[in-house]
Amino acid sequence: MSTKLELLAPAKNLQTGIAAIKHGADAVYIAADKFGAREKAGNSLEDIKTLVEFAHLYFARVYVTVNTILFDNEIAEVKKLIERLYDINVDAIIIQDFAILNMGIPPIAIHASTQMHNNTPEKIKFLESCGIERIVLPRELNISEIEILNNATTSELEFFIHGALCVCYSGQCYMSQEITGRSANKGACAQPCRSAYDLVDSDGKILVKNKHLLSLKDLNLSNHISQLIDAGITSFKIEGRMKDVSYVKNTVSFYSNLINKIISQKPEFERLSSGNCEYKFEPDLERSFNRGFTKHFVDGRILNQASYNSQKSVGKLIGKTVKVNKDFFSIETTEIVSNGDGLCYFNSKGEIRGFLVNRFIDGKIYPNQSQVDLTPGTLIYRNFDHAFDKTLNGETSKRTISTSINIDQNDSQLIFSIKDEDSISCNLIVNDTYDVARNPQMALNTIENQFRKTGDSVFSVSNINTSNISSPKHIPVSELNAIKRKLIEKLMDVRVLNYSLRKRPSTNHIISYPVSNIDFKANVSNAKSKDFLMNHGVEKIESAYEIEKPYGNSELMVTRYCIKYELEMCPSKQNGKSTKPLFLKDNNHKYPLIFDCQNCQMKIMSPTRKDN
Repeated sequence: MSTKLELLAPAKNLQTGIAAIKHGADAVYIAADKFGAREKAGNSLEDIKTLVEFAHLYFARVYVTVNTILFDNEIAEVKKLIERLYDINVDAIIIQDFAILNMGIPPIAIHASTQMHNNTPEKIKFLESCGIERIVLPRELNISEIEILNNATTSELEFFIHGALCVCYSGQCYMSQEITGRSANKGACAQPCRSAYDLVDSDGKILVKNKHLLSLKDLNLSNHISQLIDAGITSFKIEGRMKDVSYVKNTVSFYSNLINKIISQKPEFERLSSGNCEYKFEPDLERSFNRGFTKHFVDGRILNQASYNSQKSVGKLIGKTVKVNKDFFSIETTEIVSNGDGLCYFNSKGEIRGFLVNRFIDGKIYPNQSQVDLTPGTLIYRNFDHAFDKTLNGETSKRTISTSINIDQNDSQLIFSIKDEDSISCNLIVNDTYDVARNPQMALNTIENQFRKTGDSVFSVSNINTSNISSPKHIPVSELNAIKRKLIEKLMDVRVLNYSLRKRPSTNHIISYPVSNIDFKANVSNAKSKDFLMNHGVEKIESAYEIEKPYGNSELMVTRYCIKYELEMCPSKQNGKSTKPLFLKDNNHKYPLIFDCQNCQMKIMSPTRKDN
């Protein structure tokens, strides 16, 4: 049996979810109105139900994020939500809080969010023993580490392949909570990692001034999908539940094409869902929102992971300036520039500057405002592609499930049979009261032509067999269309009945939790979570940061990304010189940095006042 591969797309709302599936997603993940780790990306149960019904026609799946930590006064509400998600046939919930495993919920399938920090074989084995069918791995892993985790489990493994990166290990970031009272683990992250900081030493010397030192470029693993498949990943996740529908259309189409190409060379794999997409545009990842791209740690530690000069979208490099005049500048480019395009560049100070194109004539760009610091030889990027965006706002893909139709005839009946690419079939029997056709071949051609027109249906017809019609009849086009419509509706109903909704298995033996003492980074914020862990071997539990702030100087972030390495100052890997203690400084605080060279990690500690 072939291994099924899943392209998993974000869905901000119903419209985006449907677009993702139409453009090739095998599954989408979406939030309900609460508890979804994105405060501004909530959806009604009615919309989720509509999305589920649409997705299941293609045998695609819908996962709902319930991946915030929970407080005691939220437990009953969350349980009721999960029960309702189960009732509308959601395929799985994605969770962070262990309390959900201690609620007595229906047997809905459960995925362990990356927020659970699933980074060791022992943790993976524990989660599998809890009946969790899929584990979302940390973004920071490399191929070898993924292989080790895959060898430790039979649960499915999911991995992020594209989109925004958190600089901190997921679920382990408390910086937003510390400085704004808005918890990332409650879906309210203020994104302090995208802010600008000075890097200073203990003497107050500024080593780097006013740069986005924690702002990583966006993940792009398009060149590593085949390696990830070989390492054991079966679900490939695109980040972006706050992104618009154009972004989702473009990224999903790109990766769907890519995965199909890889599968054509790996016959032991197949797509999870059904259907084939016909696109009306050429996908291009650089033409959607991006801060520049990085492959992160998938091949090990690398330089140039951060976007120091800007936390904003830079877009696609389109050329460089040749000549700069007061009202226009000339550019050397092979790209077509359109009126209304958004262009940007970095000036001599590394500051990003942006403008709109008023006119583009003969290689000359007339911006909507004067660019006083633009010089010849400057690289120009396009972060808003007006023509591309206009295209994506239209109908850009048709996804259809291939079918074949066979028509048989006996003395009194016509039997219309249809079978789809998943070998699901049905038939429709029609009493043969029609006149014998004067032109038999024309009658057969009419039948075939009408049955190939499937309109807005999810089906396409790849083959029609009329060879068993011994006496072709004259059937009016209106009646042929009615027969076709009934046949397609019947097949849709049969597909719904054939959809297999996976249930969470019973858990007869949950093994002990990997460690007996856990600190605030386990994010235990309610009694049910605490009871669950203590019933499975944990002896000492600190409360979550959101419940009780740890005493003393605590870790706000632990990151695999290292500022010293990024600046080529690493003493162990780059022969960098030893420095005095380093700090990140903003307008109000100074955050001590601790470099754990043994584990190759950087820690950002709770702040002191700026003037300390």
